[in-house]
Amino acid sequence: MRIAVIIPAFNEAASIAETIADAASLALDQELVVVNDGSRDATSSIARATGRATVLDLPVNLGIGGAVQTGFRYAARAGHDIVVQFDGDGQHVAAEIERLIAPIRAQQADVVIGSRFVERGSSPGAFRSTRSRRLGIRLLALANWLLAGRWVRDSTSGFRAYNREAVAFLADRYPADYPEPEALVLLGRNGFRLVEVPVVMRERQGGRSSIAGLRSAHYMIKVLLAMLMTALRPAVRR
Repeated sequence: MRIAVIIPAFNEAASIAETIADAASLALDQELVVVNDGSRDATSSIARATGRATVLDLPVNLGIGGAVQTGFRYAARAGHDIVVQFDGDGQHVAAEIERLIAPIRAQQADVVIGSRFVERGSSPGAFRSTRSRRLGIRLLALANWLLAGRWVRDSTSGFRAYNREAVAFLADRYPADYPEPEALVLLGRNGFRLVEVPVVMRERQGGRSSIAGLRSAHYMIKVLLAMLMTALRPAVRR
């Protein structure tokens, strides 16, 4: 199966070369696709200089939703069988990609979410989140179950794999505002099979998180409202 590893990146000059090297180390039939989301630093030139990735430059910053959707559209046109969403900030571990795509290869899932909170969450080197963040994650999991009938423990994980049908569906519908939790509602209500697998993640290797401190509560309210609005849309696939 031909795989596209989509790496959305905004001002990730400090980590993008290492991220590409990590992903390129896998013995997979894959294309690495860096979507440079209007970065103001050297993200694009550093990514190109590696010679290991296709680089798509967006003229303005569209946000994570627009960047990932750009990657989906590219992969759909290129005919990739599986698309892996892989952050450019160094949090995701390329060695986990095989685990992520296994359920799709076995035709057991359409979309696979790499979870920080299933089984291996306490393994050495695993991602450690704050108590308030874990509480928010549980709230989002409950909301997703109520709105879409799918219990996903790590709704905000951006480490995901999609089969060809899911990519074609999301290429024209991927949410722009709060894409990770909104996409789960959209996929669940449209009958896609979602599976969670445990993965290890690292702390950010560079850049800066856009959600922190007092902004977290405001973010949570807006995410829940966005998930509700997504759930109110008529399903287009069952």
